[in-house]
Amino acid sequence: MQRLYVDAPLNAGLQFSADRAQANYLLNVLRMGEGSPLLLFNGKEGEWLAHITPTGRKACDIVVDEQTRPQSEAPDLHYLFAPIKAARLDYMAQKAVEMGAGVLRPVMTQHTQGSNIKIDKVRANMLEACEQCGVLHIPQLHELTPLKQVIKNWRECDPDRQLIFCDEGEGSQNPLAALEPIEKGRPLAVLIGPEGGFSEEERSLLRAQDFVTPIPLGPRVLRADTAAVAALAVVQSKLGDWF
Repeated sequence: MQRLYVDAPLNAGLQFSADRAQANYLLNVLRMGEGSPLLLFNGKEGEWLAHITPTGRKACDIVVDEQTRPQSEAPDLHYLFAPIKAARLDYMAQKAVEMGAGVLRPVMTQHTQGSNIKIDKVRANMLEACEQCGVLHIPQLHELTPLKQVIKNWRECDPDRQLIFCDEGEGSQNPLAALEPIEKGRPLAVLIGPEGGFSEEERSLLRAQDFVTPIPLGPRVLRADTAAVAALAVVQSKLGDWF
């Protein structure tokens, strides 16, 4: 069944007009008609069954019927990443949401190739992933911040969270062994570098912090968007909500 994010409160019996883009999508792309069912969520009040009532060729109302799922707790996993090329950044944002990231934080590194990240586009891709994959929460998206500033303020902002640093220079090839010392249940964040990798200065800075755990991602060289999926899968299976 089609799922749709709406920026509106949800409760049984509520009726509201779909915005222009949503109405066009429902009526003209999906060819939905009078009474067609769909699922709604707003990131706050769970998931609701609803149906549409066309009010014109390009307009429709949405009528909320009943709740199908209560609101779930937002995941506590943070995902930090250096911006990459647009199409691959879209993919990475979607996959991070699918893999259970509750917070996405773009960071500027010395080898980051582009600083003009389009926050609205990243957010749109996050919402699309939520719609398609049954996610009820809407992950937080932070503004682009220099990596050095993030590290400097880490203890003040999030003192208990351990930062898992995916380091292509790590001598070992086994990420599971590197994660073994971290106690289960501890708040976590995962950091993926840019296409050119971290600089030696950044690697030294990260490795000097007691809240940072460097891990390898196996014997192969991975692109940044592939590394994101691999790293999140490893962390979720070892320390996250997969175990």
